[in-house]
Amino acid sequence: MSLPLSGLLVVSIEQAVAAPMCSCRLADAGARVIKIERPEGDFARGYDSLVHGESAYFVWLNRGKQSVVLDLARPDDKALMEAMIGRADVFVQNLKPGAIGRLGFAIDRLRAAYPRLIACSISGYGESGPYAQRKAYDLLIQAESGLASVTGGPEAPARVGVSVVDVATGMNAYEAILEALIARSASQEGAEISVSMFDAMADWMTVPLLQHEGGQTPERVGLAHPSISPYGVFKSKDGADVLISIQNDREWVILARDVMRDAALAADPDFATNLERVKRRPLSDGRGAACFGAMPVDERTARLAKAGIAVGRGVSGVRGLRLDDGRDDRGWRRLLVSR
Repeated sequence: MSLPLSGLLVVSIEQAVAAPMCSCRLADAGARVIKIERPEGDFARGYDSLVHGESAYFVWLNRGKQSVVLDLARPDDKALMEAMIGRADVFVQNLKPGAIGRLGFAIDRLRAAYPRLIACSISGYGESGPYAQRKAYDLLIQAESGLASVTGGPEAPARVGVSVVDVATGMNAYEAILEALIARSASQEGAEISVSMFDAMADWMTVPLLQHEGGQTPERVGLAHPSISPYGVFKSKDGADVLISIQNDREWVILARDVMRDAALAADPDFATNLERVKRRPLSDGRGAACFGAMPVDERTARLAKAGIAVGRGVSGVRGLRLDDGRDDRGWRRLLVSR
């Protein structure tokens, strides 16, 4: 059985994370992806050397691709690049705005020369405007978009622990390319796509912005949630961390009645709606913490599971990662590296 994008050719001048994320997903879907690297290579190759001497980022995002080194200052390499683009269905690039044109591959020229080509440019702040020429990295966009301001605890903002800006931008590019491929199947026309890291995070920050404009600026609350209660990590009698997330008022009644075994609390109008529980977060979370703190972790998780309440144990990250088939995180690492 062939994969959905089998038979498509993708040429990508890419580096770091965002564009490789996009082309990696295209490769996973069956496209042939040719990754163009400058003579010194994608600098993500040097982020670390933890995967059999290679970078974890590079191994993760470049599986299933072919790679070729081109020096686009050389006429013969430039001619080879032109020939590859001429045969490509999709061209992806995340060089600094204007750089691809200076190399002789301006997107408007490529689109005129190859009408079926879907050309996707990934940038930090867009192709035009006062910030277009600024370098952009994941941390900078997390800060400038406001994401860091709603991440962390009350004492200080924090960077999200993985490269969410790059990942989100790469996935936006991937989705836009898929849409363009669908449109091309009907029109036979390619497309020019521009995706920016800042736009990706600005979209993600819509809810905090609307909350701020509505008079309730989100606060940093660690593993809690500024709009939902109870939500977060609660310690058991034996010191284990268990996370719960109550998403609606029906779940709250089940939690209070069947897990906490407090029928009066389940019927109390002061806690009947999420809005009321958030207003009284110290009380609603406090009642949960007191109840769960009196139970061993196994009893607590058993009650939650029986009641159909979402529950997670531990906040130790990849050390606690398990797969459904029972392999531990070392097995997951082997699977990832072997793909």
